[in-house]
Amino acid sequence: MRLGEMVVDVAPLRSSRDFRLVFATQAISMVGTQLTSVAASLQIYELTGSTVQVGLMSLVLGMSLLVGLLAGGLLADRADRRRVVLVTRAVTAVVVTGLAVNAALPDPHVWFVFVAAVLAGGSAGLGGPAMMAATPSLVPKSQLAAAGALTTLTAQLGGMAGPSLAGLIAAGPGLAWCFAIDAAVYVVGLALLAPLPAMPPEGSGEAQHPLKAMAEGLHFLRGNQVVAGLLLIDVCAMVFAMPYALFPELGTEHFGGGPSTVGLLYTAPAVGSFCGALTSGWTGRIHHTGRALIGAVAVWGLAITCFGLSPNLWLALAFLALAGLGDTASEILRRALLQHYTPDRLQGRVGSLWLAQATAGPSVGNLEAGLVARALGSSAGAAVVGGVVCLAGVATVALAVPGLRKASLQGPAATEPAPSPEVSPAAD
Repeated sequence: MRLGEMVVDVAPLRSSRDFRLVFATQAISMVGTQLTSVAASLQIYELTGSTVQVGLMSLVLGMSLLVGLLAGGLLADRADRRRVVLVTRAVTAVVVTGLAVNAALPDPHVWFVFVAAVLAGGSAGLGGPAMMAATPSLVPKSQLAAAGALTTLTAQLGGMAGPSLAGLIAAGPGLAWCFAIDAAVYVVGLALLAPLPAMPPEGSGEAQHPLKAMAEGLHFLRGNQVVAGLLLIDVCAMVFAMPYALFPELGTEHFGGGPSTVGLLYTAPAVGSFCGALTSGWTGRIHHTGRALIGAVAVWGLAITCFGLSPNLWLALAFLALAGLGDTASEILRRALLQHYTPDRLQGRVGSLWLAQATAGPSVGNLEAGLVARALGSSAGAAVVGGVVCLAGVATVALAVPGLRKASLQGPAATEPAPSPEVSPAAD
């Protein structure tokens, strides 16, 4: 493969005006979301002086996001996806505007920040599956990996630039401006997305009880080796080898540094992820996509293992960057394969399960890492154990799910699943 083919593929931006509008919206939204996230945490801490309250707000936001994602999957397969995205983003814009007004008051209300977290998380969750499900209708099947890479790139840029920008704005004009800028970003995003065509899902005219609709999505997962394998292999990485909870102790005790060292540990995977997104051109061209995915997750597990064994900080940072690179390649390939092998009328439900797992998985993984570190009495040992278990899990999934090994973006697209068993609609 030539060097030029390694660079991120921008073909979806050239070929689709609608995808350009979505990409521009996501690029500015990622920065705006970081502004609000950081500002809300800072405001809670300023008002309460409690890190527990900050953590509680994050938990409330995460739980409402998770519930919204599960409901949003059903909604994305029953209603016009363009309308769902526009309405949920408009609601979020109103909520963030309320945060700006609250922050500008002489005595801001803590309770309002928590209420806003519930509303914003739920709204973002409801709209997330619809946005994800819309992508296959905006670009050709051959460009799904490239579109996923570009989406990942916007997330990485927002993750790197947003927090620093939030800190500068909070220290200067103030927290209210962070919220106000994010609200303005949502309004701009609405203007960009408004020209998109209607995107009703296939079969959206069929009335179906929510329980039966969810059961149909789960039935599809059980019957499709590729999609089920994608979710299983992600568990191996996110639950068994998530190292972020270990960074504070490793940075201060194991590597003998301070807050700046801990900051470097958190930054290194993001740098690797950004580099992975920039060099993702190969993801849409490789024929054995499933094998490449298995290899990318194995790179994550191996890098985390080597990180735990690293004798010095700089070697540890290098392995964390490698882990970030493998994680980004894995995310791009998983997203593309999921969209390629899922029928349009199920894109919302299947996508919501993937997004829900991506939301909850890291939290569970960090908790598991902390418990293992306590049991072993060593954060470095916990990282090594997590990496080894991840590698064992990847090998098990690769052997047990041959459909995943054979999966390819160059192969046949999604087919309709067999009819699912009837589910009694108790609420009818």
